[in-house]
Amino acid sequence: MTTDGLPHIYSGKVRDIYDAGDGRLLMVTSDRLSAFDVVMAEPIPDKGRVLTAMSSFWFEQFQGVVGSHLISTSLDDLPEAWRRPEWEGRIMLCKKAEMLPIECIVRGYITGSAWKEYSRNGTMHGEDLPGGLLESSKLPEPVFTPSTKADEGHDENISFEAAANLIGNEMAEQVRDVALELYTRGSEWAAERGIIIADTKFELGMVDGELVLADEVLTPDSSRFWPADRWEPGSTPPSFDKQPVRDFLDDLDWDKQPPPPPLPGDVVTATSSRYIEAYERITGRTFADWHG
Repeated sequence: MTTDGLPHIYSGKVRDIYDAGDGRLLMVTSDRLSAFDVVMAEPIPDKGRVLTAMSSFWFEQFQGVVGSHLISTSLDDLPEAWRRPEWEGRIMLCKKAEMLPIECIVRGYITGSAWKEYSRNGTMHGEDLPGGLLESSKLPEPVFTPSTKADEGHDENISFEAAANLIGNEMAEQVRDVALELYTRGSEWAAERGIIIADTKFELGMVDGELVLADEVLTPDSSRFWPADRWEPGSTPPSFDKQPVRDFLDDLDWDKQPPPPPLPGDVVTATSSRYIEAYERITGRTFADWHG
């Protein structure tokens, strides 16, 4: 499908992707929100703009670590026919990258699927961990824990060796080192601003033979952000993301299958506020000033 001469390639749960020509993609981040792998009927105001603004911030911060696919976030850098006012602040004009077939996950704290595995087996991604860790405990050091990319359903946690079998040992080592450096720098920055980054997922790919950082970076959708003053091992802190939506849905008798139940206005508003607060606390910038 083509709109205003802009061929539409793909729509995911959150992003719409267009072919911008000359080896470029235009990624437009919507306000759609998914929970339990189901897209909610109600958009979360400004969510897409927050994700774009925060990714842009981190791309700036990480220039000295690894290149990126980002060219511009400004409508002014698009042909006039493509400059839709509703896209302001939510576009990324990017170099088309050949994406690696693994999710580059780094964990600094044990939570989520890693905690479930540890509580059963004392391992994380098949590797032994010290005994006595509690849910949300800080790990002795950040750990690179890759996963597969699933077209449908959930990604599968894999070992480093399995990742090396997919992308080659040299590339796996480079990806691991880059991901750990990005996480370390990002988590130190956030910690100074009262936020713990418990874990995160990076997307890495190749452009002209160079490894680059792509897609969204250290956002509330790709990471677990916890307020440091609410963190206590043995419990799960509240997070700066869709937590109000998850809490509301968990209290319902819903089978986690489409169609989703309608979200109350106060849940939508609370979720939007959390995204904006995460951006402002981490970047030190005023969200109202973000225009791309």
